[in-house]
Amino acid sequence: MLLGVLGLALLYIPQGELHLLLCDRHTPARDIFYRYYTQVAEWFPYIVCVALLLFSRIGDGVFASAAMILSALTTQLFKNIINAPRPIKWFELNMPDVQLPFTPGVEVHSWFSFPSGHTTSFFALAFVLCVIFTRSPRNPRNPRNPRSLRSPRTYRACSYLMQVGLFFLAALGGYSRIYLSQHFARDVFAGILVGVIVTAVCYAVFSRYEDKKWYNYRLLSLKNQKNAKK
Repeated sequence: MLLGVLGLALLYIPQGELHLLLCDRHTPARDIFYRYYTQVAEWFPYIVCVALLLFSRIGDGVFASAAMILSALTTQLFKNIINAPRPIKWFELNMPDVQLPFTPGVEVHSWFSFPSGHTTSFFALAFVLCVIFTRSPRNPRNPRNPRSLRSPRTYRACSYLMQVGLFFLAALGGYSRIYLSQHFARDVFAGILVGVIVTAVCYAVFSRYEDKKWYNYRLLSLKNQKNAKK
């Protein structure tokens, strides 16, 4: 739905007008919030990947790391090939009389606008966490399966709530790029596509190995087993 609405807006509203419509809602509180929230995409996804490798199944950590790294590389590849102007440079060239609202303390870049790398990271991470933490239990009647303690209805309700929450946080991150005039709506649209598509491809590959022994190893548990043997 988000891609559909954003796609229609991109088709029927000129790029400059759409950007001004979306970014012209500045307040001091929002400036502070978006200035710092957008930086989450620069470090938090990679901390999550390391945490998954250490505390969860190795396969989940490898899947998350592959999705984040490959989506980032794909975005950078497109950025360098297209080298599109960012809003500050585009308005300078096409609408020089327009003064963009900027956020104090934010360095605004001029080039490599398409697609948005931060948006890619936000949506790739959200998709990864949706897959890992809302995955349906394989054998709900197995008493050794901790997920079997949850009723199917409660489990589905929690999964839906988590998916909605992760989507909202990712969408907020994408909007922060427009609010700060670092990207156009088209850049965010492309960033969503890259993040979702690359993560979906990675999941299609790694989901085939979920029943393999190596996928279900835990690094910390392996370390504890080695110490116990010693």
